[in-house]
Amino acid sequence: MKIFHTADWHLGKLVQGVYMTEEQAYVLEQFIEDVKREQPDVVIIAGDLYDRAIPPTEAVELLNRTLERLVLELEVPVLAIAGNHDSPDRIDFAVKLMERNKLYMSGQLRYPIEPVVLNDEAGEVHFYLVPYADPAMIRHLLGNDNIRSHQEAMEAIVQHIVERWDPTARHVLIGHAFVTAYGEAASNTSDSERPLAIGGAEHVSAELLKIFNYVALGHLHQAHYVGAEHIRYAGSPLKYSISEEKHQKGYLIVELGTSGIEIEKVLLAARRDMRRVTGTMAEIERHRRNEDYVYVTLTDENPVLFPMEKIRAVYPNAMHVDRMAHRPTSQIDADAISVTKQELMPLELFRAFYQEVRGIELSKEKEELFAQAYEQLVKEAGE
Repeated sequence: MKIFHTADWHLGKLVQGVYMTEEQAYVLEQFIEDVKREQPDVVIIAGDLYDRAIPPTEAVELLNRTLERLVLELEVPVLAIAGNHDSPDRIDFAVKLMERNKLYMSGQLRYPIEPVVLNDEAGEVHFYLVPYADPAMIRHLLGNDNIRSHQEAMEAIVQHIVERWDPTARHVLIGHAFVTAYGEAASNTSDSERPLAIGGAEHVSAELLKIFNYVALGHLHQAHYVGAEHIRYAGSPLKYSISEEKHQKGYLIVELGTSGIEIEKVLLAARRDMRRVTGTMAEIERHRRNEDYVYVTLTDENPVLFPMEKIRAVYPNAMHVDRMAHRPTSQIDADAISVTKQELMPLELFRAFYQEVRGIELSKEKEELFAQAYEQLVKEAGE
């Protein structure tokens, strides 16, 4: 059985004040064309269809158009679950009506957990839809007062599934969770991922999931496997923060046979890249005009007036600019130490600003006046 595994679309995503809907439509069009060409048996969307519980109208329309083309025009079954960014009730709307057209959506975990059964020439494949849910909700749903963490919730869910499943079928779990090799704490793969819990309570052990023939995961934005080759994150189809600059975005094609599995990563080409640009303002102004979403770090020793206006003359979609200054060490001819603008002391910032505006160095008398005024301001603010 050929499976397309994708996740974390985050439709309606707002990055540095810019809605990414047009960029999302661009990559989803590629995805649809790939579905048309490859003709998979099923498409999986492993959570976070939207970026927030109440998405903008344009995001809802984009999801509607995409699912309509996949399910009605191309006649490919779609299995989708809610992630931690989604509204479970919104995802669950009219699910019984949609299932008649082979669109299977799961916002709230349904108990008992019944699989979606699809067939290929080798027999049945059972898909278990496990949307994101807080452990308290799982505790109430399963009537198990011992469930306090995501690990304990997944243990109970897997036990429930295995106790009821058909051993002659192949089994695929679709989940939205923070899975690590042994349930150990780990860092998110992106700044745009929202923590599922505070502390280590959000992590789930991949050991629990090895019993399935394939595990299609969502939540982490970098595509990778966890603990075993068949336990996979597809990653997001687009970069959603500068921390994802080095990610290779796309989806997975999974060939699920009777005795093994083959997995291929397919890349999606963004209309505009998201990347960092570093240099002096003079250097950046000599760059060729570029439409990418850039985060700019200026290396000028002195402050630059109206930096974003100047940067957007070259990079019209620039999202953020910060400055990196250079403080000399006490050693002669030592390498400069790079520090961010936020690390500079107020007097140093004012001294650099004064020199940029007036073209002369700040005198000792004016330094003392500034220091006195700043000290008085801090006292009045109660800091």
